[in-house]
Amino acid sequence: MGDSISTDSYTPRQRSIYRKRLEDELEVFDRHLQDAEFISRGTIGLELELNLVDDAMQPARRNNDVLARLSDDYQSEIGSYNVELNLPPQSIGGDGLAEMEAMLRDRLGRVKRAAADVGTRVAMIGTLPTVTPEFLEEAGWMTNEFRYLGLNNSVMESRGELVRIDLNRVESLVHEFDDISPESTCTSIQLHLQVAPDRFASAWNASQAIAGVQAAIGANSPLLMGRRLWHESRIPVFKQSIDTRTKELINQGVRPRVWFGERWITSVFDLFEENVRYFSPLIPEGRLEAGRPMMSGDNPGLHYLNLHNGTVWRWNRPIYDPNGQLSHIRVENRLLPAGPTVKDIVADAAFYYGLVKYLGEQTRPVWSRLGFEQARRNFEAGARDGLTARMEWPTLGTIEVAQLVKEHLLPQARRGLDKLDVSQRRIDEYMGIIEGRATRRQNGATWQLAALTQAGAGTHPGTPERAEALARVLRQYLRNQEEDTPVHTWSTAVE
Repeated sequence: MGDSISTDSYTPRQRSIYRKRLEDELEVFDRHLQDAEFISRGTIGLELELNLVDDAMQPARRNNDVLARLSDDYQSEIGSYNVELNLPPQSIGGDGLAEMEAMLRDRLGRVKRAAADVGTRVAMIGTLPTVTPEFLEEAGWMTNEFRYLGLNNSVMESRGELVRIDLNRVESLVHEFDDISPESTCTSIQLHLQVAPDRFASAWNASQAIAGVQAAIGANSPLLMGRRLWHESRIPVFKQSIDTRTKELINQGVRPRVWFGERWITSVFDLFEENVRYFSPLIPEGRLEAGRPMMSGDNPGLHYLNLHNGTVWRWNRPIYDPNGQLSHIRVENRLLPAGPTVKDIVADAAFYYGLVKYLGEQTRPVWSRLGFEQARRNFEAGARDGLTARMEWPTLGTIEVAQLVKEHLLPQARRGLDKLDVSQRRIDEYMGIIEGRATRRQNGATWQLAALTQAGAGTHPGTPERAEALARVLRQYLRNQEEDTPVHTWSTAVE
């Protein structure tokens, strides 16, 4: 959904033509995979979504004003209180992770300065705890661009009913919305890993196998609309926000557009083929209307296939990029929340890249011993319970995720980073942050929950007292974030 589109609605003829072009491009992609040479440098990259807040810690609808002061490395998001920054591809070897940290800190600083110019602040967090249903029900929540209007219209037309958010853990949230506004509360980190086509399946399978662990160790979204919910509430909220299925279609087994998947794969083609087979086009924008070329140099542009791929929200999404002398394939790991700090983000990235490298090169890979449905249940458990989750793992049975990370996966991630030629100093630094979270049982989610207890023990959702406590928690979170010390070292005291 990164491309601009020309309208917010489409005719049946446009949809029919789009479907035919989509099916044709799937065949072109198959031939291109078999015949072409692809880039195989193993580069990494990152996208980061951010929130804007005012002095009262409420969401601030000022993204266009902020973006007007920034370069093309920064983009809008669906929420008028969201912006996104992008880092260019780079090597992970040597001090590559430290270079990523420095670049991320620099670009984040630019956003903060632009935000300050228009009287707002930047909050790098999975979900803003101060967002209310009332805010999301106001017309101005959405960025006024066709790509977002068109997405909202298509989802709501396909669904034909209100969007229902239904979530509970310590507290409960049940609320219906007229549009997909809850999706804007889900701000994430997206990690990129470029791989050769013949290595894609192992990288994607490894990414799926560790998704539950990633969600648990990196959880940072426990407070949604004033309620204490899942440790990583983004996961179910995103799925429910843009679900095109009615209850009857769910009961029939129709697949959700926010999808973990249903099987291990043998080729990147498997995923694109599933997208075409199982999901109707949401944004049937023609190539000419979008201003997209048929070819990018000698590489097929695949406008229809790529646009469709952008409206199937896999937590590990396959990306085909035709731009460059040679096209390339990458995994886009989309399940981590934004924040809490730049160091925490780079530590999460290092943990992911190291584990994927190690697990992807095992002679008996983890996915040959872990059922796909079990991997999905691990993912749900990690999102729901965070560092308190229990998971199934080959040869270990049921194990606490903190123990799984400390005793088994951290050593494997270290070996994977070593295979990627990352300097020992950087391995120790970033893996030490992950170890600290597992040891202290503190990540962004557990800190927020403990801080809310400090700031508003006994308050109830929907009351002015809870709203004030949430604002105090977010204000303290931003103070801690500015210090850029890893979240496992934070005190839960709230000023």
